[in-house]
Amino acid sequence: MRIRREDLLEACRDLLNPEDAHRLWEDLSQRSTEAEQDAEQVYEELQRKDPGLSALRFDLVAYFLGALVVMAALGWLLNESWLSLGSWGVAAIAAAYGLGFWFLGDRLHRRGLRVPGGLLLTLAAWTVPLAIWGIEHALGLWHEDPLTRYRSYYQWIRSGWLPLELGCIAASALLFARYRFPTLLFTLCFSLWYLSMDLTPLLFGEPFDWRDRARVSLVCGLLYLLAATLVDRRTERDHAFWLYLFGTLSFWGGLSLLDSGSEWGRLAYGTINLGMVFLSVPLQRGVLAVFGLLGFFGYLGHLAFRVFRDSLLFPFVLTALGLSLIASGLLYRRFRPRLEAILSDRLPEALRRLLPRHRGGRT
Repeated sequence: MRIRREDLLEACRDLLNPEDAHRLWEDLSQRSTEAEQDAEQVYEELQRKDPGLSALRFDLVAYFLGALVVMAALGWLLNESWLSLGSWGVAAIAAAYGLGFWFLGDRLHRRGLRVPGGLLLTLAAWTVPLAIWGIEHALGLWHEDPLTRYRSYYQWIRSGWLPLELGCIAASALLFARYRFPTLLFTLCFSLWYLSMDLTPLLFGEPFDWRDRARVSLVCGLLYLLAATLVDRRTERDHAFWLYLFGTLSFWGGLSLLDSGSEWGRLAYGTINLGMVFLSVPLQRGVLAVFGLLGFFGYLGHLAFRVFRDSLLFPFVLTALGLSLIASGLLYRRFRPRLEAILSDRLPEALRRLLPRHRGGRT
């Protein structure tokens, strides 16, 4: 609302003398000018700073697409012509890349450009396995065969990759401790999962099969999800996203591979997936709902096309189930405040504090 000088003098005619009314106008005018200047300064400061990941814009798409292209170029798309550079040459180039990414990322991070800076720091961690591979190759510690060429690092699970995985984990952890950029948890979780798979022979001995790897993946996923629940919403930025993503992928993938062949086991599988869908609500994590729905509808497909393939009533039962779920949603919407109050009163304090909306004290 804009107020003219004449309007203020007219409004104050019966309340203040003319001199006090003019003095009030001058004071309000000065305050308004200062407020406009402060607003302009704040706007200019926000324009200079990196806005983060709150909206999808061209610059963010360009940042992440560029980072993915570099990851592919220095990872699974790395061709055999690099071997012509020699082992020390590969290690030197990887080290130069890593130092360059770190230097540029640090500079951008200091200038407030967190997203491009953090992605460059992530690329710095990504180059560490390539540098280690070059050094091992140069020292004759590498057993050359088609499955141990560097690009196979992202395609095959072998115990020989342990030094590369440990190096990437250490670099990612150090950089994350220094810069606190969430994408660094991607390389950390990625390498930790591969490490868990490569450690399977040490845990189960010989012989082992993919069911053993599935069990390890399931346990690893549960640990990821537990860590994600503990750190979720305790920081200003979403540091738990990658933990939830890798935890869900690892847990759900391991669970899906552990098909016992029995109908009771498949029922348990469908029930767990349905539980993931409902658990996504209090945790506010859509990734749990996505994978839970995939597993649950996979189980429904198994029932429809195998167990009840010739049943006339099964589609009617599913229809009734779907309508019941819709009705339950309507009932929840109606009684939501009362139900949440009852749940909040009966839920133990330790469990209640794990829910994101009860968190406080972000750092």
